[in-house]
Amino acid sequence: MKYQELIEQLKDGSFDKALKELYGSSVQIISHQRKRYLEAVEKFNEYFPEHDEVQIYSAPGRTEIGGNHTDHQHGCVLAAAVDLDIIAVVAFHNEGVIRLKSKGHSHDIVNLSDLSVQKKETGSSSALIRGIASGFHEMGVKISGFDAYTTSDVLSGSGLSSSAAFEVLIGTIIDSHYNHGKAGAVEIAKIGQYAENVYFGKKSGLMDQMVSSVGGLVSIDFHDTENPAIKSFPYDFEKSGYCLCVTDTKGSHANLTDDYVAVRSEMESIAKQLGKAVLRDVDENEFYSAIVQLREKCSDRAVMRAAHFFAENKRAVMEADALSEGNMNCFLELVRQSGESSANLLQNLYSCSNPTAQAIPLGIMLSRRILGKNGAVRVHGGGFAGTIQAFVPAEKVTEYSQEMNRIFGDGSCYILRIRPVGGIEITEG
Repeated sequence: MKYQELIEQLKDGSFDKALKELYGSSVQIISHQRKRYLEAVEKFNEYFPEHDEVQIYSAPGRTEIGGNHTDHQHGCVLAAAVDLDIIAVVAFHNEGVIRLKSKGHSHDIVNLSDLSVQKKETGSSSALIRGIASGFHEMGVKISGFDAYTTSDVLSGSGLSSSAAFEVLIGTIIDSHYNHGKAGAVEIAKIGQYAENVYFGKKSGLMDQMVSSVGGLVSIDFHDTENPAIKSFPYDFEKSGYCLCVTDTKGSHANLTDDYVAVRSEMESIAKQLGKAVLRDVDENEFYSAIVQLREKCSDRAVMRAAHFFAENKRAVMEADALSEGNMNCFLELVRQSGESSANLLQNLYSCSNPTAQAIPLGIMLSRRILGKNGAVRVHGGGFAGTIQAFVPAEKVTEYSQEMNRIFGDGSCYILRIRPVGGIEITEG
């Protein structure tokens, strides 16, 4: 689309239908998104003025609803794409380079003639871009290059997986333009995980990328990681009288790598003792029968974390079933059980290396004080620091968000809407 034509259509409301699908239909929301998109297009023109034709892409953040630390053991999860996203204004060229400017960050420049792992890029967005380009190159996709400007509502460290949204965004851009969309959502997610694991240098499961790429509310079974079973189904929490809230407790993520690694390694140490690679392949009854022997080889915490997996894996399926049947009371009770299991068995509410910093338990305590017997609250995502998730009765959502913002700072509480689609091109058609 011509640059000036895009500006005019954003202003005259031609894109409002697409914006309503992604962000909701209120006048205030649409006005905000129009302004956001216009600013992004204008910023692109400021950084890359040589281009006349542009396209816009979007990829959402995600929220984990059920299955806390189950995906890396090939388990089941329940998760949803949300209405916070990264958007990219893009122009394609044949220069053999990807140039990307993200709001608030320096330029990333990736030369497509060398797609090998660059150690100096470890932990950078350039590493993710190079890794994703490499993944498509291995599929035989020829990428000529593009320039892009991105802006994100999925704040880094918010627990809504800004990294996965970025990976899906880049993958969607490449797949849509250079591969005619042939890879599709699942393959884009796998390529994103590959880039994060191999190029970025962070071991991760596949859940974050999969949910961002597929979109909507999804139940995913990772028993076969090459072909995960994905079930999408609609559910409107607001119509059930609840709001989905995620609060960033502002705990520091610094020096937590060992905590995250320990969860996975301890679960896998139990599996190894029982002759398997991951807990999903272990018989639960055999595990409980072998606890005496397991304690001789593994820590008590490892045993408890394995126990969490077996219960949480089943719970994620039961939560999906409860929502499919419209049984909100059953769902909320399962969320409460999940929260208790994460606290007492998985033990990921705070780090043992800094035991006096307990923002997540504090947030959960305060949430329960407001919710009473209504609603539910639990740790969100990886844990140890970061975010909590609550299902709040609609009549209490103002009180709840105000209290969370009072304690943890303005803008800490996100009132989220489930986004029905994953990574897409906005300007398509």
